[in-house]
Amino acid sequence: MSVLVTGGAGYIGSHMVWELLDHGEEVVVLDDLSTGFKWAVPDRARLVVGDAGDINLVGELIEVAGIDAVIHFAGSVVVPESIRDPLKYYENNTAKTRNLLQAVVAAGIDKFIFSSTAAVYGAPPTMGAIREDAILNPMSPYGSSKLMSEIMVRDTADAHGLRYVMLRYFNVAGSDPRKRAGQSTLAATHLIKVACETALGKRSHMSIFGTDYDTPDGTCVRDFIHVGDLVNAHYAALNFLRQGGLKFTANCGYSRGYSVREVVETVQRISGSRFRVVEEKRRPGDIPSLVANSHRLESRLGWKPRFGSLEAIVESALAWERELDQRRKSA
Repeated sequence: MSVLVTGGAGYIGSHMVWELLDHGEEVVVLDDLSTGFKWAVPDRARLVVGDAGDINLVGELIEVAGIDAVIHFAGSVVVPESIRDPLKYYENNTAKTRNLLQAVVAAGIDKFIFSSTAAVYGAPPTMGAIREDAILNPMSPYGSSKLMSEIMVRDTADAHGLRYVMLRYFNVAGSDPRKRAGQSTLAATHLIKVACETALGKRSHMSIFGTDYDTPDGTCVRDFIHVGDLVNAHYAALNFLRQGGLKFTANCGYSRGYSVREVVETVQRISGSRFRVVEEKRRPGDIPSLVANSHRLESRLGWKPRFGSLEAIVESALAWERELDQRRKSA
């Protein structure tokens, strides 16, 4: 049997494909390549170029490829863009997830892993680590679109016997230690990606948005998780479902927050580049502090981080930026 990975040509999805292949799994990737890259899909995986919201395509693919589990990454992920264009996010993240679920149920698939986000929590009332039972109050269309999808997954499970895991990501960064995959999006907005590009001269400067938050140094605080640890959590989730698990929702982070200034200083220190940083006003939708309580993930799935430090994340991100340069020169 095969695992279907939607969005498997994108940043996190391509790492998931490698994780599955490394465990000897058969993998089918469904991606429309709107933000992903064909070259990011390993030769050992089958790539189908198409829309995860195409009910007929997904149904045919499940039947022909012998799919028995779906890991759903496909969607749009930029908070400021979601505020400018909310309907895009309700289409890509909510409506297409609804269609995917219809195809999954019709095909009799009972194992579904959903890529969710800490944005479903909104602004927590305290600076402490957030538990999964916290109030869900998203502050952006991105967060709302993901929360709507979570609700659909739960309701579908209740009605049709779907078994699921929903993983709420905090801030994903870094790259595969073997440099097989990494964050390759053009004009990316992820903080560590932007800082690494600036350190290597790919940008003239970078910006810090907001320096007057109620945080220790005035800049936003985030819990960063290495993409390799994140996809390993997904593999643990897949095994949970294969062993008969019914449903599970968990945060994915390290239970440790770093401020934007701390991230910039870490990238400068590791890269040896004192690049230009411009302080700007706050962006709509940004939340002062988001830190995971990841105890549930560790205690119930037996997951343990392998790259659990900001330095390890930054080192791998810088290595990938240099790898990208070499790939582009040889292309």
